[in-house]
Amino acid sequence: MQETLIQFAIFIMAGFLGFELISRVPNLLHTPLMSATNAIHGIILVGGMITIAADGPAWVKAVGFLAVFFGALNVVGGFWVTNRMLSMFRPPKARVKRRKG
Repeated sequence: MQETLIQFAIFIMAGFLGFELISRVPNLLHTPLMSATNAIHGIILVGGMITIAADGPAWVKAVGFLAVFFGALNVVGGFWVTNRMLSMFRPPKARVKRRKG
């Protein structure tokens, strides 16, 4: 029971720390920072898959499934944002005008 309370306290402190750090990031750096850190969710994907594969209660497997689902969503979203951000710096594509007639 005491170990669970310690883990819960660490979780709450990490949440507050993360909120404070992200809220102090300038707007110019927010998109590159978030797209890079979203890729770290690959670790959560691996942990969730290990949790689902291991023997354990059903609620643990459900939490593992949620971790895999939301982690995959975040990874895809992070790479999508990165691709969109990088496309802003590409030269414009040449457009060919078609003649009517």
